[in-house]
Amino acid sequence: MNFLAGDVGGTKTFLGVYSSENNLVRLHHKKYLSSKWNSMEAMLSNFLETLPSGINPPTNGCIALAGLVSNCSCKLTNLGWYLDQSKLCKIANLISLELINDVSVLLYGIPFLNNKQFVQIQTGINQVNKHKTIAVIAAGTGLGIARGVFDNKKVLVLPSEGGHKEFAPRSTTEWALAEWLKSDLNLNRLSLERIISGTGLGHIARWRLNQSDAISHPLKNISDKWRSSNEVDLPALVSDSAKNGDRFMKEALNIWLSAYGSAAGDLALQELCEGGLWIAGGTTSKQLEGIRSATFLDPMKRKGRFNKYLEELPVMAIIDQEAGLFSAACRARMLAKEMRN
Repeated sequence: MNFLAGDVGGTKTFLGVYSSENNLVRLHHKKYLSSKWNSMEAMLSNFLETLPSGINPPTNGCIALAGLVSNCSCKLTNLGWYLDQSKLCKIANLISLELINDVSVLLYGIPFLNNKQFVQIQTGINQVNKHKTIAVIAAGTGLGIARGVFDNKKVLVLPSEGGHKEFAPRSTTEWALAEWLKSDLNLNRLSLERIISGTGLGHIARWRLNQSDAISHPLKNISDKWRSSNEVDLPALVSDSAKNGDRFMKEALNIWLSAYGSAAGDLALQELCEGGLWIAGGTTSKQLEGIRSATFLDPMKRKGRFNKYLEELPVMAIIDQEAGLFSAACRARMLAKEMRN
């Protein structure tokens, strides 16, 4: 039996076909640039029409989406696409298909991750407990959050749109950044993902480059163009410059890491995720060194009377860029098994 898996993000989309005997085996997959396509229907049709010969069509599927899934449909937050579960199921000629939020789907894959797909960034004193609440925070193009509970063979998934909570500045620097960004983007409020995401890192860099001491910086013109165009990957340029010793971009990256760490700690307290806190999203493998550093971990743990609690919490980082696709395949396999039973 073969399964269709999809991980649809604001920047890139992965589609794949998996088979399952005892373990999931990926037979074929393809990466798409999301912005180059007008619809998910067209992309899915292209994928299925170009399957290599010898691969049987999938019978069940799961597609993870960067947006809120409600009533079996979803409007993608950062693409504007509208997806309907029954329509996609018909296009793919599947017995069953589930649309699910792209961070929530990770909860179905976490129990099956191998040691090459994640690293532990804080051991704490507690072991990962699969019978307690876990939480996932994932910075990619946007910011996703989900939580859930593992109970033997069952997984209870609780989706969230916590990435759209209000950003709360913790310092005069963050206050100045927030006020500038609200004015620049013409916003009445600033959500977490405006700061804590790959896009957010670009915004922080733009703010820093608009300060009087940085107006001659070589990235200034590029950052101005990035404001209205996706032709250049400003967050990647910021990261590379910071790693090469650029003090302005290092400052921007540290602001981002500190804000991200603080938000991760807030989530851990909100959910009391004694089963573990997982850091995911497309930025994780790219920023792993920073996420492992005190710049991220200290703000995560600096929560007043709950410092000790957070110091003892196991924290893992998912470094596999295709973990979402793998997790969607895990969910598709689970749905097929439930139908057989």
